[in-house]
Amino acid sequence: MGRIVVISTGGTIASRWQGSGFAADADGSEVMATAPLPEGMTVELVDLFSVNSPRLTTDHQLTLLRTVHEVLADPGVDGIVVTHGTDTLEESAFLVDLHHHDPRSVVFTGSQRPMGTADGDGPGNLYDALLTAATTRGLGVLVAFAGRVHAARGTVKTQAVALDAFADPSKELLGKIGFGKVTVLRTPQRPAPLPLPAMPELPPRVDVVVHHADGDPVLLNAAVEAGARGIVLVGTGAGNATPEIVDAVRAAVDRGVLVALTTRVMAGPVTEIYTHGGAVDLVAAGAVPTGTLRAGQARIAVLSALLASGEAGERVRVLRDVLGAGGSVLVDA
Repeated sequence: MGRIVVISTGGTIASRWQGSGFAADADGSEVMATAPLPEGMTVELVDLFSVNSPRLTTDHQLTLLRTVHEVLADPGVDGIVVTHGTDTLEESAFLVDLHHHDPRSVVFTGSQRPMGTADGDGPGNLYDALLTAATTRGLGVLVAFAGRVHAARGTVKTQAVALDAFADPSKELLGKIGFGKVTVLRTPQRPAPLPLPAMPELPPRVDVVVHHADGDPVLLNAAVEAGARGIVLVGTGAGNATPEIVDAVRAAVDRGVLVALTTRVMAGPVTEIYTHGGAVDLVAAGAVPTGTLRAGQARIAVLSALLASGEAGERVRVLRDVLGAGGSVLVDA
């Protein structure tokens, strides 16, 4: 069935009881020992790190990105599986997808229950991810979880503890896994891949600020003063805030900060409907609407744009292209 490389990064799938709670503890070989392999498959392991995914940093994620590219430099590799904690899986998967230029699949998976539990979901998810990596092509970076296949773009964690943890609330399911077969239901749309970024000595700071009733610009201004080079504003509704926040966004943009606008609503796009502090005014002030991408992936889009260029206008162009809102459009993978 092929040669698959598994990159192990920790998460619940590698977690054991620590006396007061669970934490990533097992190495990749222990994780791999929990799951059967699809027939005829050869698996190799890269034990990258073993951490709970809320502790991941930009350095971790860029190291993972570079490792994926290094593995795919070998033409004898048929696909990659990344085992990852579920809390930030959507961010790492999207980062890899934005820079993925190869027809071979990179499939992220993990678990909601720790390794060694009688009802654990890790072994089944890992088997499904291996099967998906070996039998799919041209779909970009994928997430295999609970018998379903999701495109990295737009997929978020929608359940805190339930086994069916991931979905794209704004799009139909990409595929299903069952009885030793992967069934692809649609082709994801992706922009042209970005070049592999350099490893910066100090990654750019990108903060997320959430609007709410009685919200004011204090936290957004504090992010700017703390040195943020990018900010994701999570608006209400279709991407709305207040006139005072519009002024703060304009001031941040004037200082060269890259501002993206998303919404705290689960599904649907950011849309320029309302003024008096709404998306109409925020976009006019320089915020870039993120379509259906939510906060975590919008932050990755901003980070990637900052890593791609040091010039403010070019960063905006790259961000719009990444979002499918600029010179390039989302195309079938």
